[in-house]
Amino acid sequence: MNISLEQIKKLRTKTKAGVGDCRQALEEAKGDLKKAEDWLKSKGLKSASKREGRDTCQGLIEAYTHAGGQVVGVVELLCETDFVALNEDFKNLAHELAMQMAAMEAKNVAAFLKQNWIRDEAKTIDDLIKELISKTGENITVGQIAQFKLGAKKK
Repeated sequence: MNISLEQIKKLRTKTKAGVGDCRQALEEAKGDLKKAEDWLKSKGLKSASKREGRDTCQGLIEAYTHAGGQVVGVVELLCETDFVALNEDFKNLAHELAMQMAAMEAKNVAAFLKQNWIRDEAKTIDDLIKELISKTGENITVGQIAQFKLGAKKK
């Protein structure tokens, strides 16, 4: 099948996957954009599972303040190297996760990972992390989470 540059651009814009992966996904899906997205997602999940268990001792702590300083979400996002920790995609993910924590409190990391993302209900927080894992080639984990509300007492 002949895959056009326009199809590749469209899939790349939507998924942020590499050009080669987009071409391969479109070829596997015979040009069907939705099937190509699914193919990329399954490939990303497979590559993410290969990285599980690797040490994540680098990263950053991100805080997001909401509601005029009345609510703060804090997330510790960890990766394998400082190279990835300094990457804009990693920083953006940390910001999105802190925003999620400010909007949707979770009792623990496992519950947080299962939450639907506030920007796209079709994705979970775990899906977002796995997408970046497949892009960076490194294991990425959430270490700690917290939400603080003005006047609320922690139990």
